[in-house]
Amino acid sequence: MQDKDHKAIFTKWLEEHRSSVIKVARAYTLTNDECQDLAQEILLQAWRSLPKFQGKATPATWFYRVALHTAMNWHRKDQPRRSRQEPWLEVQTLAVESTDSSEQIEQRELIQQLYEAIHQLPKTDVALVLLYLDDMSYREMAGVLGISESNVGVKLNRAKKTLARLLDAAPAEVKSDES
Repeated sequence: MQDKDHKAIFTKWLEEHRSSVIKVARAYTLTNDECQDLAQEILLQAWRSLPKFQGKATPATWFYRVALHTAMNWHRKDQPRRSRQEPWLEVQTLAVESTDSSEQIEQRELIQQLYEAIHQLPKTDVALVLLYLDDMSYREMAGVLGISESNVGVKLNRAKKTLARLLDAAPAEVKSDES
């Protein structure tokens, strides 16, 4: 693949799959700075991996696979190397307008609660939930994660139950403190 083609394909896919990078980075980190760092690492790995793309998967599946594998291995990486990287993409997890309506504030709070619950899941379940939230089919999820479709169903069902318990527990704790 020529350099010019490589750059054009990468730029096109980045534009199409930017939200995947942001979702994965946010789900696997606790702070905004870590989210920024991980997003940059994902983009770097995608850039390096693009010449190896063989077309066996869709670009969306391939991008997700790179993002998830990078996120799962990210904490083992060298911190000084991450600090030298220049940002390719400014991660904005939520667009904030100057005048927030109560509905926008409530939606951001719900999303924050969901991500806090997702952070409590095992890392492999985090990947599965992200793919589910991105409306991927069981077949696509199986392809990204390298597991069977039936295994996707079982694991996803368990992850949903765990998330429901975690989300139900948060308001109950607040209520008990108020009484």
